[in-house]
Amino acid sequence: MGSFHNYTTIMGLFSFFRSKNKKVETQTIEQENKEKVLLAMPIFINGGSLKLDKVVENLKSFWGLNVSNIEGDNETAAFEIDGVTIALGNMPIPIPKEELDEVIPYAYVWRDAAKELEKHTGHAIVSILGGKKTQIERFTILSKLLCSILITSENCIAIYQGNETLLLHKDHYLAAVDDLKMNRIPISAWIYIGLRSTASGIDAYSYGLFNFGKPEIEIIDSGLDANRLYTMILSIASHIIDKDITFRNEDIYSLSGGVKLKVNISKGIYVDGISLKFTI
Repeated sequence: MGSFHNYTTIMGLFSFFRSKNKKVETQTIEQENKEKVLLAMPIFINGGSLKLDKVVENLKSFWGLNVSNIEGDNETAAFEIDGVTIALGNMPIPIPKEELDEVIPYAYVWRDAAKELEKHTGHAIVSILGGKKTQIERFTILSKLLCSILITSENCIAIYQGNETLLLHKDHYLAAVDDLKMNRIPISAWIYIGLRSTASGIDAYSYGLFNFGKPEIEIIDSGLDANRLYTMILSIASHIIDKDITFRNEDIYSLSGGVKLKVNISKGIYVDGISLKFTI
């Protein structure tokens, strides 16, 4: 799965934030609860970069968010959104090719990813630090922030979230706006859905439920087509996160239309640790 680069740069971004905001204790990233740090990278073409004033204005006017304690400039900035700490950093260099080469094969919903990203010129690092909000609230803030960057940056072409192996084209990510406006979970912007061809058909799995303290989902040897599997896992994952559901072995889960799935908890096939295997 994908991993974020430029560790020194990210450390510098956190150091900048802490030096500007007295509410945050001075400590190293190793002392942070890493589960509380959310990271994403908007990707730019044609020399584009995020503009702090435009992003902040969109957060206020489009999303109605309370943005405060703004420090920094277009290069490096820090602020709070409804009490959640944010750090931004523009990077006028491409994401390392070897990192994108690792994740592009997983971006099957963006068929031209390799070609369109070949000449990207820069990226930004977006960090959501710890706060008292729930994980759903923090991911919602992250998504609204990323949408604001996409809306206000003409040359922002994609969002990369390496921790979840998500590489989404601008248009795909902005599809989350409607869900966010309606207070629904934009699950495809939070959870990666993997599809694997096998001798007997297609298997599917999730990657990202770990962010919410839940096992990943796998559907194996179902006989269903890719579209049905994709939709099914999105629906189940959204329900798990939204309702904070915890399954037990051999539970029965009912889908719309009267379809019932049996849950088996066992070692993951496509994911580390245990997974929730749903069978019809």
